[in-house]
Amino acid sequence: MAVIGMQDVSVGFGGRPLLEHINLQIEPGDRICLLGRNGVGKTTLMKLITGEVLPEKGDVSRLPKITITCLTQDVPELSGTVFELVSEGLGQCGKLLAQYHSVCHQLALDHDNKSLLTKLDELHHSLDAENGWQMDRYVEDIIQNMELEADAEAAGLSAGMKRRVLLAQALVRNPDVLLLDEPTNHLDIDAVTWIEDFLTSYKGTLIFVSHDRVFVKKLATRIIELDRGRAISYSCNYETFLVRKDIANEAQAVEDALFDKKLAKEEVWIRKGIKARRTRNEGRVRALKKMRDERRQRREEIGNVKMRLQDVQQSGTLVIDAKDISFSYKPEKPIISNFSTTITRGDKIGVIGPNGSGKTTLLQVLLKELAAQQGSIRHGTNLEIAYFDQLHAQLDYEKSVYENIAGGNKTVVINGISRNIVGYLQDFLFTPDQSLSPLSNLSGGERNRLLLARLFATPSNVLVMDEPTNDLDIETLELLEEFLLNYPGTVLMVSHDREFLNNVVTGIISVQGNGVVEEYVGGYDDWLRQRKAVPNPEPQNTPAKVVKAVPVKEKVRKLTFKEKKELKALLVLIEKLESEQKQLHEAMADPALYKKGSEVVQVTTRAGELKKQLDKLYARWQELDGLPK
Repeated sequence: MAVIGMQDVSVGFGGRPLLEHINLQIEPGDRICLLGRNGVGKTTLMKLITGEVLPEKGDVSRLPKITITCLTQDVPELSGTVFELVSEGLGQCGKLLAQYHSVCHQLALDHDNKSLLTKLDELHHSLDAENGWQMDRYVEDIIQNMELEADAEAAGLSAGMKRRVLLAQALVRNPDVLLLDEPTNHLDIDAVTWIEDFLTSYKGTLIFVSHDRVFVKKLATRIIELDRGRAISYSCNYETFLVRKDIANEAQAVEDALFDKKLAKEEVWIRKGIKARRTRNEGRVRALKKMRDERRQRREEIGNVKMRLQDVQQSGTLVIDAKDISFSYKPEKPIISNFSTTITRGDKIGVIGPNGSGKTTLLQVLLKELAAQQGSIRHGTNLEIAYFDQLHAQLDYEKSVYENIAGGNKTVVINGISRNIVGYLQDFLFTPDQSLSPLSNLSGGERNRLLLARLFATPSNVLVMDEPTNDLDIETLELLEEFLLNYPGTVLMVSHDREFLNNVVTGIISVQGNGVVEEYVGGYDDWLRQRKAVPNPEPQNTPAKVVKAVPVKEKVRKLTFKEKKELKALLVLIEKLESEQKQLHEAMADPALYKKGSEVVQVTTRAGELKKQLDKLYARWQELDGLPK
């Protein structure tokens, strides 16, 4: 039985519907990739599934009590610790866990605070009822696998690390249907690989939007393509979809050509002066009118972005020469240590590494935006640098789309020819109405296209691009690849898109953390092969020694930082409750108590509650105390 169904669904936001007559059945265990150009309605389809957007026509059905979780493509402002944010995915139980660990942290600083002890006691009791300790371990495992620091403040994290936090929050819910809108954006390659492995074994239904072709190839068992208001389902993997899509496009082109030829023939006939009032011609005239309506209703295929090179003076052969450079924000945490490189005209260098390792900082040091603390950097002659920013900091959201190009001028000069901004933006698939609309109305992919339009309006011979592929549809991504391959200048690019790196770059700079920066020749696969390469030992004439196999020890789980704090807080709470228990036992040993009828019930009831509570606390303490510190 389908978990989600759509029957003749149409939705729009004024004007022609964005999605028309959609009929879909989503089955349990489907791993569906939504494909389509930017702005065709992929995010809107997801909002229809969650119920955030209601259809104008048709029905959306869902199985009763189904749980649906959606991770959006935007990275909002975050506050609180990583643990608090991730545990929010568990609802009420997550809030209790966050409060519990917060109180544990406070008690570690203030052992004798009675109100905190009382609060910890209440939370411990509530978590017992909610199966909280198992959920606590689950949250910790997700955080550890995503390589996050549980106590880190989310507000200070990089965009990539924030994305990891939000993804961990979505995964911890373990919903029946998981919706992911560009889940790999801002994530480093190791995190993307972990997510691929995790989602491959995910038992629920997965629906995702992604431009990462390697990611799509590994995960998708079904493709739903959104094109000109329609949703076309292909029950196959991505490679098979590409073949079927080409066949369908060819058939559609032939059908459209035959239709247009017939329409042209009928238009000639009607203009020859045949009187439409004659009975024998009325049917043909009605057919012609119907054909005109059909042609008018036909949605043309979205065109391709037109990326053009700007004429600019060639740079010198040498672009950047760096010798033994070092840089760090904190002495104990170096970002670059004794790194040397020579970049020449025409090089296309990909910069990769974990989130927060310092890739953007490396670019800033190489461009002399940050001064190297050791070593020297020399730039070549006639450098004209254009910069693409992954966080869209160059865009002004208070202005319209066209005002964000060429400083708000109405024209832009491309290769010495003045062009109207609105016309120039049409090369990047922005309609005149979109050009005059607020920037905030654009989707993530459309904003990236606008950044490309802004970038290519500036003459350059050095392109510096920080995550240029985020949110771009695959067609635009392939055009960008072609543009960069034909670009005669130098490209420095931070990217985690493995296929994009394979198709474009001639060299890789790997920022590995702790100051280690290494250079490799080739694309991503070349880097992977060289990194894993182990030198072959020299052949020896002496007989090989028999080496006894050493049993591999299982990795021992150690206490997490939060569990260490919890252990300390538990000892304080147990001491407090044991003290109360002792007082109750002394009271029960006094014969005078039994002359006070009401007090006897209160004391004995509380003593019973304390025994049960202490038994659970002892069990939890033994569980934590038995783990290596």
